[in-house]
Amino acid sequence: MFEPFSSGYYLGRLFVEPSHDESATMQQNQHERVNRQLYASGDGVERLDAPLVMKLGETHLAVHGSPEVPEGTLAVPEETLESIRIENPPTLSDVLLAKAEHAERLVSYGAV
Repeated sequence: MFEPFSSGYYLGRLFVEPSHDESATMQQNQHERVNRQLYASGDGVERLDAPLVMKLGETHLAVHGSPEVPEGTLAVPEETLESIRIENPPTLSDVLLAKAEHAERLVSYGAV
């Protein structure tokens, strides 16, 4: 689903659609799989519900899991979609997923 892209990101393609939620979401099981594969260190018990940090356009988003979102879809609050200029959603879009270390930096800087 996501493949290495640069030193800080993986690249994937997801359908981006508007959401009435306050935060960005993706399908719960898919969220946990990506979290396990790309964010978990494999040391001890780890949370798989931590937000993923994705970049859509120039905007970083904390993405949570939701059982109501279809697999392969990123649901984004409507006002965020407007600012990113996603036209005619749902739209298949390139999405960058921050690698674990980069995601930690972005969160610590307050970019997400």
